[in-house]
Amino acid sequence: MSAPTQRTSIQLYRDLLRLLAHIAPGTSPKSIALRTTVRAQFENSRNEEDPAKIEALKANAVRALSNYMLYQGGVQDKKKGGKLGAAMDNYHERSVQGMQRNGKDSDDKKGAAR
Repeated sequence: MSAPTQRTSIQLYRDLLRLLAHIAPGTSPKSIALRTTVRAQFENSRNEEDPAKIEALKANAVRALSNYMLYQGGVQDKKKGGKLGAAMDNYHERSVQGMQRNGKDSDDKKGAAR
């Protein structure tokens, strides 16, 4: 068993709920939607018995927590003029440009097929 997923499912669930309380405190629509999504994901997997699948689900939960912490670190770093925030902005711009190019390519292919 790998180290990040040694936490029990209930521990991960509680960690996610704590994170949600930090991201969207109170009873805002965003808070309710996020809690509902997390709860539904855990409920859907409640009866899972395959150890490999359980480990994969737990790894996904750990990844979600890690991604958020990385994102927040980049936001804080960007405010201080750091490299991580700038790298995140650069990656985002390249991703958007790639999606726009792919959208145009698929539109061109659809037009050619007609």
